[in-house]
Amino acid sequence: MKILFMGTPEFAKVCLQALHESQHQIIAVVTQPDRPAGRGKKLTPSPVKVYAEEQNIPVHQPERANRGDFPDFLSSLEADIFVVAAFGQILSQKVLNIPKYGCVNVHASLLPKYRGASPIQQAIFDGETLTGITIMQMDAGMDTGNILLKRNVTITPEDTGGSLHDKLCQIAPEALLTTLDEIANGTTTPQKQDETQATYAGMITKDMERLDMSKTPQDVVNHIRAYNPFPGTYTEIDGKKIKIWNAHVANGQVEFLELTPPGGRKMSAADYFRGQKK
Repeated sequence: MKILFMGTPEFAKVCLQALHESQHQIIAVVTQPDRPAGRGKKLTPSPVKVYAEEQNIPVHQPERANRGDFPDFLSSLEADIFVVAAFGQILSQKVLNIPKYGCVNVHASLLPKYRGASPIQQAIFDGETLTGITIMQMDAGMDTGNILLKRNVTITPEDTGGSLHDKLCQIAPEALLTTLDEIANGTTTPQKQDETQATYAGMITKDMERLDMSKTPQDVVNHIRAYNPFPGTYTEIDGKKIKIWNAHVANGQVEFLELTPPGGRKMSAADYFRGQKK
C-alpha cells in the first residue's frame, strides 16, 4: 500500500523503519516542527525526521496539520492509508477521511485503558502488570476508534518508563504490519471500545516530578519507576533537591537506590548518604 506516515518520537521511528523495510511504499512523512532541546535550546529534528531524511523520504512539518491548505496537500498525495504513531496532533475528521482505507494509529496501551499522551508512564504509575500495543482505526475522538489488533506486554516490578517504552518498541512493528496485511486482505475484525472501561493518561507536566512521600511506599516507588528517565522525580532531603532514579520497598518503607544530588552526577544512594555522614 501507499502510506503516508505521521509520527514524531523514537516510538514512531521504529514503526516508520518497519514500514520502510517492508513491501509497502512510504510516499511522505509528516512530523512535528523542530523544537528547542538540551541546555543550549538548539532546534532539534524529531527522530522520525532524522530517519526519513536518511532514507530520502519527503518530510513535511506543519504547525497544525488540520489548518490552511495542508489537508488539500495531503489529499493530493493520494495515499491508500495514513499510519499515525505518537504524532502529537489531533487530526480532524476532514483529514481522517482523506485516504481510501482511513487512518490507523499505533497506541502504546491496551485500549480503552490509558487513552491520551502518556500511556506508558501512567500504566507504571498506577501499578499495572500488563499493557501492550493497540492498533486502532482512527476517528475524531481521543483514541476512541475501533480496535483492529492488540498485543500484550508484561510489566515487571523492575520496569521503568524507559524499559517499558523499549519493550513496546519491539512489538509495535509486527502488530502494525500484521494489521496492514489484514486491511489489504479485507480480513480485519474491528471491535468497538468499551467506554465504561476507558481511562486517560494526560500530558506529563512539571509538577509531576515532585514525589509525594505521604503516599504508600509502593506508590512512591511506582512514581519513580514511571518517570525514569523522563521527566525524572525528586524529593527534598535536608533542604536539598535530590533527583531520585531508582528505589524499592524494604522493611515497609521506601529505600532509595540511585539518585543525583544538586550539581552532582548520578550515583548510588548508599554512596551519597555515606558521604553525608563524614
